[in-house]
Amino acid sequence: MRSSALICVLFIVLASAQSWEIAQPGYRYEFPRDHFSHPGYETEWWYYTGNLHAPHGHRYGFELTFFRQAQKLNAALIASEPPVWRPDQIYLAHLALSDIDGHRFYHQERLHRAGPGLAGAALSDQRYWNGNWQVRWTALPRADQELMAVCERFTIELHLKSAKPPVIQGQDGISRKGPQPAEASHYISFTRLTASGTLKLGTTSEPVNGTAWMDHEFFSEPPASDLTGWDWFAIQLNTNEELMLYRLRDAHGRISPYSSGSYVDPQGRARFLAGSDFALVPQETWHSAQSGATYPVTWQIRVPSLGLLLNETTDLKDQELREPDSASPTYWEGAVNYRGTSQGKPITGVGYLEMTGYAQPVKLSGLSPQK
Repeated sequence: MRSSALICVLFIVLASAQSWEIAQPGYRYEFPRDHFSHPGYETEWWYYTGNLHAPHGHRYGFELTFFRQAQKLNAALIASEPPVWRPDQIYLAHLALSDIDGHRFYHQERLHRAGPGLAGAALSDQRYWNGNWQVRWTALPRADQELMAVCERFTIELHLKSAKPPVIQGQDGISRKGPQPAEASHYISFTRLTASGTLKLGTTSEPVNGTAWMDHEFFSEPPASDLTGWDWFAIQLNTNEELMLYRLRDAHGRISPYSSGSYVDPQGRARFLAGSDFALVPQETWHSAQSGATYPVTWQIRVPSLGLLLNETTDLKDQELREPDSASPTYWEGAVNYRGTSQGKPITGVGYLEMTGYAQPVKLSGLSPQK
């Protein structure tokens, strides 16, 4: 959706008449092709989040997201720029680390044109990258991947292995976000990736293990939309089940009937959930002194058809991504916990929560890997 969560840039470039492909029902997915770039669509993202722990139990969360935003160029700009430097494809990336037990949150973003290999997402390279942040596919059929990101405060390197096949979110090949034909995306998820690797934070380097989630969406922005924000949940339960749930909000705070989600059983079989199939009820809030936004950081989640009742909490309330003069809006994206009952039996889980539109309204191509 998500996310996550969830954030491409609203660059202003003089536009020529140009049409983008839109996500349409009946799309025939083909892998590994559809794990990589779709330049005919205006917006695309590849979104990784996860919950990790060190051998002594210290907990971390991470996010690494790559965005591609296509731009409409006028003739004068095309004539003035060498082809390699034309800003027809812009790449933004977000990197964040939640030191849950250390109560610290680190985040950084970077922005590049594709240029001479500065950033991209190519099947021929079997990777997505932005500078020295990258995810490289090491075994396409098994979806084995290696994630690496280096910044001033920390370095993270992870081996990711999919425990389940990819999930096609939505119905008939599209995840619908509204009534207009273009208000939809092609949306692929890996809902349970095992993660192992190394985290270097400051001068300390230690092994980490855990679970991760990957979302990939591509679509083109509709000409008009009432969407101003969303709340997106990635849920990985200790029963080897997963859920993805999101609710879309308009400018008046009303919940869109096009909110939806999915349930994935232990064998990897996915079931579509309409917005009427679940309830997301905000509880405790946290106020950001930096942005002025107030976020509901705890939620009650009900899925009656599954007999599922969950309470979402977080041990690190400040997981707000905000940057002065940033290319993307401010939003909340963080590691969370789940606890509740399934068919009356106790259940726990981890995952990620993305909340947008609380600091300022956003557009589909305006912020996250999630909607």
